Amino acid sequence: MAILPRDVADLERSGYRFVGGHKHGAVKICHWTRKSLLDRGVCYKEQFYWRELGVRSHRCLQLTPSLPFCDHKCVFCWRNVEVTYPSWVGGVDGSAEILSGAVQAQRQLLSGFKGNPNTNMRKWVEAQEPKHCAISLAGEPTIYPEVSGLIEECRKCGMTSFLVTNGLHPEVLRDMAEPTQLYISVVAPDRETYEIVCRPQVQGGWRKLNESLELMPSFSCRKVIRLTMVKGLNLKDAAGYTKLIERAKCDYIEVKAYMHVGFARARLSLENMPSHGEIKDFAAELAGEGGYEIVDGSEPSRVVLLKR
Repeated sequence: MAILPRDVADLERSGYRFVGGHKHGAVKICHWTRKSLLDRGVCYKEQFYWRELGVRSHRCLQLTPSLPFCDHKCVFCWRNVEVTYPSWVGGVDGSAEILSGAVQAQRQLLSGFKGNPNTNMRKWVEAQEPKHCAISLAGEPTIYPEVSGLIEECRKCGMTSFLVTNGLHPEVLRDMAEPTQLYISVVAPDRETYEIVCRPQVQGGWRKLNESLELMPSFSCRKVIRLTMVKGLNLKDAAGYTKLIERAKCDYIEVKAYMHVGFARARLSLENMPSHGEIKDFAAELAGEGGYEIVDGSEPSRVVLLKR
């Protein structure tokens, strides 16, 4: 087991449930899943992608196959990056075990909503059978040796899949099964900013990220570049980001504000969180530079969607 028992206990107290015998897979109920079950709103992914992909917040399964493993320690990450390793350590649970265990754990975590009089019971029943898998909870999923199998398992179960990667494993992307939607996080317009913001734990991170961006056009699935913007650090140089985005030839760009929550509060201040207006302004700069247009936005999540 790569993660210490005390860290497992801390994470479980904060809402995580580990799946598999080696405790590298985990699930956690998303804030927006809870809100949707109570008819108090939905996440921006449902708002942006429901019509085309059928994504619904109350039927989303937020999981990771690789919680203790990430080769970045990004300053804006809300997770406890001190419990992660830059490469795989220990045994590996199979992809079918990870997915089935995550579904069971999610059902247990949602069981309390059945007794809440404010719960939309139709949604609660539907939530017992997730239809969308967000492979993005914590850690870097492409470090998991069976990530391709996990994507295939989602497909076999009739689930759409969103895979979010930091782009440091182009050798995995070359041979990986295609998810429904592939995200690569790009959070710096240049190498110097990348080193400051992402704090890579391996050599050649910037080069590997650029290799992954160059691979992106070879994917036939929907492709997204995600920019997490931190005021005073990487909310700058739209032209620099545009050069990277042009290599990827992505279908969408999500420009999202750093949110001052979780462990990130120990590294950054509230002043580092851009307003929705600042995100909109920067998105407009990107649109002007790269031939994309702004097509949607969510003020609660401080995110703007651009489409080619």
